[in-house]
Amino acid sequence: MSMPAMSQFKRLDVRTLLDRGEEPLPAILKRVQELAAGAGLLVIAPFLPSPLIELLGSQGFESKVEHGEAGSWIVYFWRKCD
Repeated sequence: MSMPAMSQFKRLDVRTLLDRGEEPLPAILKRVQELAAGAGLLVIAPFLPSPLIELLGSQGFESKVEHGEAGSWIVYFWRKCD
């Protein structure tokens, strides 16, 4: 399956969680597990979340990475289809 349309991505900016001292992984995992078929999650982070990309890749998710503004990173996640 190719990447879903941009309108099918839910947005999660983890910078606000990190600013509050919260660990963003539980929120990310909850959101990706709730994704409907053909939907995706857009994560905005202040650093490249390589461990997250590897973790979700091992759970059947595809990803696309873009460098965002002000040193941020934008990562798109969606389920692989067989």
